[in-house]
Amino acid sequence: MSFIPDTTTLIQFAIATVILAITPGPDMTLFVSRTLSHGRATGFASMAGALCGTLIHTTLVVVGVSALIVASPMAFFVLKLFGAGYLVFLAWQAITKGSALSPEKKSGPEISLFRSWAAGLGVNLLNPKIILFFMTFLPQFVSAHDPNAPGKLFFLGAMFVVLSIPVTAPMVFAAEKFSAAMKTSPRVTRVVDYLFAGVFSAFALKILTAQAK
Repeated sequence: MSFIPDTTTLIQFAIATVILAITPGPDMTLFVSRTLSHGRATGFASMAGALCGTLIHTTLVVVGVSALIVASPMAFFVLKLFGAGYLVFLAWQAITKGSALSPEKKSGPEISLFRSWAAGLGVNLLNPKIILFFMTFLPQFVSAHDPNAPGKLFFLGAMFVVLSIPVTAPMVFAAEKFSAAMKTSPRVTRVVDYLFAGVFSAFALKILTAQAK
């Protein structure tokens, strides 16, 4: 099927997705906090909302990137170079500042599953770093001269969601233990940070060296 990237690309994308999924951020903090405060159902509802937001981001990015490819392959190449630089910046931040997970266990009135879903969607859609990340991350896996680029971008976006579920779901199931482990085991967090930095630096190097040939 023409919309499915080659095996090498799929493996590289899968590795990056898993590492990104286990890296603490606003979404993960929300999942864990809601689970600790109101139970697993609300945690999963928040997770579902964030994943829906990811699909929306992917759609917007695919539409924009596809239009850019048609209008100017050179402009798309510039976007990929910018993306490489942004990935290096993210890698540097991961090493120098590290990840943060600060879930709060608050007691309060029950929150409906819909409100929890909406909260997850809002956190995802209103985070400018996420749209910037997807705008620069997804294009690294397609070529401006590939006529099937839009389909491949959609496929990778859906793959990102599918692969994120088995990574984040266990964190909701074991929210209390996971939260405690991340707070009391800084070495684990630092290993994740260095994995994140290494993978995205490699992708940045890949695009820069490929275009230099």
